[in-house]
Amino acid sequence: MGENAQSMKAAADAMLTVAEKAPLTSHRKLRSDLDTKLPKPYLARAVAAPDTDNVNGTYGHKHLNMSVLQQHVAFFDQDDNGIIYPWETFKGFRDLGFNIFGCLLFTVLVHGAMSYATLPTWLPSPFFPIYIKNIHKAKHGSDSATYDTEGRFIPANLENIFSKYAHTKPDKLNFKELWDMTDGSRNAFDFFGWISSKLEWGVLYMLAKDSEGFLSKESVRRCYDGSLFEHCAKMQKGVVGKST
Repeated sequence: MGENAQSMKAAADAMLTVAEKAPLTSHRKLRSDLDTKLPKPYLARAVAAPDTDNVNGTYGHKHLNMSVLQQHVAFFDQDDNGIIYPWETFKGFRDLGFNIFGCLLFTVLVHGAMSYATLPTWLPSPFFPIYIKNIHKAKHGSDSATYDTEGRFIPANLENIFSKYAHTKPDKLNFKELWDMTDGSRNAFDFFGWISSKLEWGVLYMLAKDSEGFLSKESVRRCYDGSLFEHCAKMQKGVVGKST
């Protein structure tokens, strides 16, 4: 084999996403066309959550100079003061259509798990507040890595969730595929992360699944920037109009 041929083979091998001796790399495929559909899909976006169908993020969604992770939780800040208290979270879940028992359970789990990590001091608070400016500190392991550690949004990781696990319908996950996805994202011995991921995706599935039992990529993307919550709350109230 000539030098040029060797160089070409090395270049081709450097771009492979499947390894023959690692069958999982064939089963969980990566998209190789993202750079033709979305500018710099690997670049973590600070204030927008784009994908290949929405290259500028959610149309009409006001980011208010918050990170995408901050936008994700801002719906529950009922008085817009940058702090989410348990009663605000409870009301937020009620606005989304969950029953009282579910709202109580979700509120206890969310604030019990996230409050202390976001506090600006070492002293715990009896009111279990969540400070939005520090929400990145509550990011747990065994997640999809679509948020980076600063709360930015990585479009390629959203797309790869569906290229890896959406085997029944493109850009949609059924419950089994969703379960497989959370299993596939697990880090070793990260029991808190395993449970948190299952619960978070389970709640999203209950909230946004369609009539056939599928969770769409668009619903997932809009969950990441919080616009899904605003839309669902309006639907619960019977408000008809352009979604945010």
